[in-house]
Amino acid sequence: MHELPMPEIEIKRLLDFVSKNDASDLHLKVGYAPYLRIGGNLKKVESPPIPDTHYMEQMINTLLPPDRMAEYEKSGGVDFAVRSDSGDRFRINVYRTGGNMHAAFRRVQNKIPDFEELNLPEIYRETISKTLVGLILVSGVTGSGKSSTLAAMLDYINEHRNLHVITIEDPVEYVFEPRNCIISQREIGIDVPTFPEALRYVVRQDPDLIMIGEMRDKETMLAALMAAETGHLVLGSIHSSDVQQTFSRLLEFFDRDEHTFIRSSLANSLTAIMCQRLMPGVEEGTRFPATEVLLGNSLVREKIAREEDEDIPSIMNVSTEEGMRSFTYSLVELIKAEIVSREVAMDYAPNREGLISMLKGITSAEGLIGRLRT
Repeated sequence: MHELPMPEIEIKRLLDFVSKNDASDLHLKVGYAPYLRIGGNLKKVESPPIPDTHYMEQMINTLLPPDRMAEYEKSGGVDFAVRSDSGDRFRINVYRTGGNMHAAFRRVQNKIPDFEELNLPEIYRETISKTLVGLILVSGVTGSGKSSTLAAMLDYINEHRNLHVITIEDPVEYVFEPRNCIISQREIGIDVPTFPEALRYVVRQDPDLIMIGEMRDKETMLAALMAAETGHLVLGSIHSSDVQQTFSRLLEFFDRDEHTFIRSSLANSLTAIMCQRLMPGVEEGTRFPATEVLLGNSLVREKIAREEDEDIPSIMNVSTEEGMRSFTYSLVELIKAEIVSREVAMDYAPNREGLISMLKGITSAEGLIGRLRT
């Protein structure tokens, strides 16, 4: 087994190795060899284990902005981003566990992807192209591609509209060059201390579009709703597994006696919730998104205001002509296109029986829509 080089050389080598192997993630843990995530699968790098925290700290210190070390020492974790020699950007989370420093790197490719490259349905483009004001949420679990989807949306707007755009991110991932838009990208911890602090005065900065990297707390969610209601277009991401859970997460930020007000605000401002999950494709190393889309039409807004959230899945099932879709509907599309296997789709299906029925062509859409409108 060969000896490890100097820490500053080793970290540069590893970042270059990530880019050359088209990996999405790099994991560094004391006592372990480095691991890459390629095509959704973890693979061990043929390299000696990282010997101790001192070596790890020396690697990270070559990347970490000096003023951010105090944050790590105080809270046991810090997020930041760097650009490697290859031109790729990396979103990095450094965290303490068992007294040791560990790190997770997410590779953000230098090129901003478009909707076709991300294999997203046409409703994503249609929604962002025609929406002038309101709230669009992109949801999904960690690693589902939320940041890439938001970047594709913002890049489309930058190409086709003339807007003043302010983004609030932790950290900044994709860097946008202004084309038809004026774009200011604010990074938490560098440009402004927190999301609520950034949002407190954002409407005074004359934005047309506000992009919030992640909805993490009550103050951020409330500011986003208020901005959307007062004539701004707001894009944001939230960590949740499906559309139904997204509503639950939104309401969890607020006390029960505030829910009526929040529901009214959502009913007025919600344009779309777009949820996605990445799954392995038939071709080794490929991944494709299953998507769930809820559009804020009059029926959806009525259901939100009346606290009839249980009807929302049925609305998505029967409103496919408008562009809405359930995960089950999306899985059927992926299977029929022969880019995701039936077996993989079954593993990811939220409702296996529903998927089997839809594959057989069994539907009761007419009855469902009639019942929903009564």
